Amino acid sequence: MEYRVRAKFVLNKLSAFYEVLADGTVANQKPDGAEIVSSMKQAKIVAPNTIEWVQTCYCPSPLKHERETVYDKYLVNIETVLIKKRVEIEGHSFWSYLKNHSKTQFNK
Repeated sequence: MEYRVRAKFVLNKLSAFYEVLADGTVANQKPDGAEIVSSMKQAKIVAPNTIEWVQTCYCPSPLKHERETVYDKYLVNIETVLIKKRVEIEGHSFWSYLKNHSKTQFNK
């Protein structure tokens, strides 16, 4: 199932979030790590400190595992809406924003 997801990001956690996304920590997480990284690379900033993205998830509770292992550590006010068709989200690249505001060695 596909969900349109909206969440607020926490400014003082951006560097840590980018680090675990860029260093392989999240990507190596089974079964959904690669999907999380891909989703964050496609996420768009749609309002101040607010991002949206579309993510596939087959959990009975949308993004349950993703939230428990990653999202709830770095994002707040996460909302999911089941969609029938993938949509293009307008906004600025969250990945670029993360990269530009990160202070890690992975900011290359």
